[in-house]
Amino acid sequence: MSVAVSITGVSKTYRSKTGEVSALDPIDLDIAPGAFVSLVGPSGCGKSTLLLMLAGLLARSSGKILVDGRAVEGPQTDIGIVFQGNVLVDWRSALDNVLLQIEMRGKNRASYKERALALLASVGLKDFTSRLPHELSGGMQQRTAFCRALIHDPPLILMDEPLGALDAMTREQLRGDLERLLMANPKTVLFVTHSIEEAVQLSDEVIVISPRPGRIVRRVKLDLPRPRDLHLRQSPEFQSIVAEIKEIFLSYGLI
Repeated sequence: MSVAVSITGVSKTYRSKTGEVSALDPIDLDIAPGAFVSLVGPSGCGKSTLLLMLAGLLARSSGKILVDGRAVEGPQTDIGIVFQGNVLVDWRSALDNVLLQIEMRGKNRASYKERALALLASVGLKDFTSRLPHELSGGMQQRTAFCRALIHDPPLILMDEPLGALDAMTREQLRGDLERLLMANPKTVLFVTHSIEEAVQLSDEVIVISPRPGRIVRRVKLDLPRPRDLHLRQSPEFQSIVAEIKEIFLSYGLI
């Protein structure tokens, strides 16, 4: 089986005034091309730390990470990243924020304009391409951030709680937008979230992480049809998977 991401024996230890703090026990994880994999676990368990190491933005304490067979030894420039904060540039329109990714890569802006417009239209922003960030709602801003991460057609996308700062209704809408985007243009995705229901709705596999120091305690593979609309999410099959994961956290006294 081909592997898009290979994580072998990766750990992270921080130094503090009182000694070393282990944030992440050695992790082994292979992700297949085109798979949507979610990491769920309590705050401080190392989910975001693992994402940052995968992006090459944080040095690991041990182990090896390969992306498409290439060792990660520094910041990765051919991936897409979406954070909880959308990090849009205040003085640039939605379209120009999406195309900023292209400009920073030294590519021809004009050749990507139609793709940018199509991406924005696909998430309901056709009539908002010229709006500045402060003229957009929080959900619209995050949709723009999704499009920016996809504009250069990266094989791998890292998402660190991209829906975490949104209200419940907007979050629900963006789950659907994200699922449709990736059904139309499949990517390998590693997605960090605190929401078990969100992970089950979006993922091909859910990786359950223990409290700090984080380690993989369960891998839950999902074989549910897409799109996972409200009817499906109310089904016994969906609810059974959610309950299985909740039982793990219940055993740790976290819920």
